[in-house]
Amino acid sequence: MKVVIVFNHPYDQSYCNAILNSVIIGLQKGNHEVDVIHLDKEGFNPVMTAADLKAFRDKKAIDPKVIEFGDRIKDAGHLIFIFPIWWELMPALTKGFIDKVIFPGVAYEYKTEANTTMKPLWTKINGVTMITTMNTPQIAYWGIFGNAIQRAVMRGTFWKTGFSNRKWIGFNMVKWASPEKRKKWLTKIETRFASLK
Repeated sequence: MKVVIVFNHPYDQSYCNAILNSVIIGLQKGNHEVDVIHLDKEGFNPVMTAADLKAFRDKKAIDPKVIEFGDRIKDAGHLIFIFPIWWELMPALTKGFIDKVIFPGVAYEYKTEANTTMKPLWTKINGVTMITTMNTPQIAYWGIFGNAIQRAVMRGTFWKTGFSNRKWIGFNMVKWASPEKRKKWLTKIETRFASLK
């Protein structure tokens, strides 16, 4: 199947880039078609403008990149996000992607005009996977900082818009992980996506 990866990290030598490479290798071993939307390299403007908000109200996207990304995703069977968690949240480009591409008329529509219940327009997608890195211990992220990504993205975005098969793979304390541990993580990622159904 076609798999679209939405990737956001500006530094080519980051661990996120190593994860991206392992995901791609795994998907290729599974004979999947891979399309990478590299937000840092594709000239995407994450800022929601007044014109974009009018387009949101009218349910008709006007940003050419939003329209392009929507077209690239609509035939995908799986959607993967890869990004670092900075200050407990996603980077600005990922947030802008969610604001501007998870958009009425592009990613979802309302079931009725009088109802706020949503249903996805990307009807071929059978799963959404999010892969993140952070240096915060998991227990602190969940217990002290409230697990903002889970609430905002996995529930607040993808559950609300009707995507039921959602997975989050989180790597924490990455800065302090040994090279051996990092390699094991990458091997597991490659194996996991080689068997993606």
